[in-house]
Amino acid sequence: MPTMLSVLEEEAGTLDGFPSHVDATAITVVPPSPSSKPLKNFSDIQTLLQQGRKQDVKNILRTNSWPVNDPIRAKLWPVLCGQHHNSKSSDLDGFYWDMVNQVFGSTDLPDKSVSLPPFVEPSHCQAYFLTHRGRSIADRVVSVLGYACPDIVYSPSLYPICAILLHYMTEEECYHCMTNLVAAKEKMFITQTKLLYEVTWKTVMQIAKKHVKAAAVHLQRHCPSSRVERIYIDWIWWILQGLPFAHLVRVMDCFFHEGIKVFYRVAMAILILFHKSSSSSNSEWMAEIQKNGVDLALNKFCKEMPVPPQKVLKVAFGIRGLSSAYISRVFIRTEMVLKSKTVISGSRQLVRSRSTENLPNSQSQNNIQMVSHTLTIRETPAYLHLAKWFPFQNPVFKDPELHSRTRKMLLTLWSWLPVRITMYQPILLYTTEEHGCSLTTFYVRVEQHEPTLLMIKTCNNEVFGAYCSTRWCERNAKDQRGQRQAYFGTGETFLFSLYPERSKYPWVGIDGDKVGHGAELFMAADSKMITIGGGEGQAIWMDENIRYGKTDRCQTFNNPPLCPSGDFEIRVLEVYGFSNEALN
Repeated sequence: MPTMLSVLEEEAGTLDGFPSHVDATAITVVPPSPSSKPLKNFSDIQTLLQQGRKQDVKNILRTNSWPVNDPIRAKLWPVLCGQHHNSKSSDLDGFYWDMVNQVFGSTDLPDKSVSLPPFVEPSHCQAYFLTHRGRSIADRVVSVLGYACPDIVYSPSLYPICAILLHYMTEEECYHCMTNLVAAKEKMFITQTKLLYEVTWKTVMQIAKKHVKAAAVHLQRHCPSSRVERIYIDWIWWILQGLPFAHLVRVMDCFFHEGIKVFYRVAMAILILFHKSSSSSNSEWMAEIQKNGVDLALNKFCKEMPVPPQKVLKVAFGIRGLSSAYISRVFIRTEMVLKSKTVISGSRQLVRSRSTENLPNSQSQNNIQMVSHTLTIRETPAYLHLAKWFPFQNPVFKDPELHSRTRKMLLTLWSWLPVRITMYQPILLYTTEEHGCSLTTFYVRVEQHEPTLLMIKTCNNEVFGAYCSTRWCERNAKDQRGQRQAYFGTGETFLFSLYPERSKYPWVGIDGDKVGHGAELFMAADSKMITIGGGEGQAIWMDENIRYGKTDRCQTFNNPPLCPSGDFEIRVLEVYGFSNEALN
């Protein structure tokens, strides 16, 4: 395909470490400071990634100050992005250009500007140092992404991240990196809805008030209360639109490995450094605040960042107590609060409602219907397994009535799951009928999966269970003092009952009220038992032989006992995971 080859050949040429679609002459290159340790090379990092030593890679990326024009990024960034999704680049050869042909009718770069997808914010289409041709390439990559990923609703950070990638790679490589970041399951990189965009800035605001309190108070003091939120709303642009390019590139080195938590930490570092520079009454930055307001002063401070990139990262990663688990808890709690307000108008009664509770929006409902239809038509092993959970005599799929009743049960259960999870195929990980009644076997088969759906059928035919948000291997995690954590998990965990009564019991924290420690006891496990929910009782407790259990009201979910007697004998326990491959 001559046209495509000519494009690739042109992009392959580099100037000062940059592709030809970058204006390298405009980029200020600062050589690295003398160091006792030489900078690591790509093969060093690649070896560590192949060995699964991600923590070592994290430490290298945080401390190695490669110059902005270092050629390492041309190899490093695609590998870092590629680790977050299970697609192999060899399977995708030519896929991008086929998409370009379908969307534009040719692989020639169009002379006229293309119409960007509606999820893009025109005011935030940062091009950095891309040439006119480079901008056209960025437009085309983002447009093809819009066609390939129709579920993206609102994603203002997507364009600038795409533009940054194009400073170090070809158009096709950039597209594959972006699809990996968009589809990443274990870490978040790019928000794709207005709801999640709002969750991020509210998360930043909450983190700031707890972990950089003096800086947050400083902002509040110099800003009318009605405008404080406005400042935090723009938090991601402090980084993507404010920081000098050399600083931004070093942030992205870490971001492509660790995800959006890097942005959270860098935002905290910016607040700390801004506070330090402007706290004195006679400082130039205090004068700037008094002259133009704290929001404009903060934006200007980002652009003129007075400390080198490595100092910003050192401050960012030096904030104590700001763990990934804490950030995740704040994020999920904020998301659940916003969802509850949006979907159910904040009504506590509706949160506690029965089978109609938390029904998704129309788009989500279409997705659920699609999943249910897929499971029904294919009669997959997962569907056959789920069907037997309901106490119908000898379910036969050719029986229309039984088929319909079972499908309704499945649809109810499916509607309670987080919408992103319903895009994946359920897979049976463990069943006592095939794998025996042993916690050891249970852990071997399920502990690396996240999330999991745990379902219990008692000898009295009650059916209930829990959606467990976190890997069961977290039972072995230790805190900063080296002690094993008794409880783990997040507020996305919930309980449910399916038979004889259908009801969902979400975390009590979704109503936005402050909750005590007893209401944050989601999951616990050891060699002798499994527990879900805590505080004045345990919602689900099972013994090491997976034979007997107890259920009681608990503070975490404010649930009634899931079976009338409180004690139960387990007929079947099954655990489902969700495969990485979306349903199609």
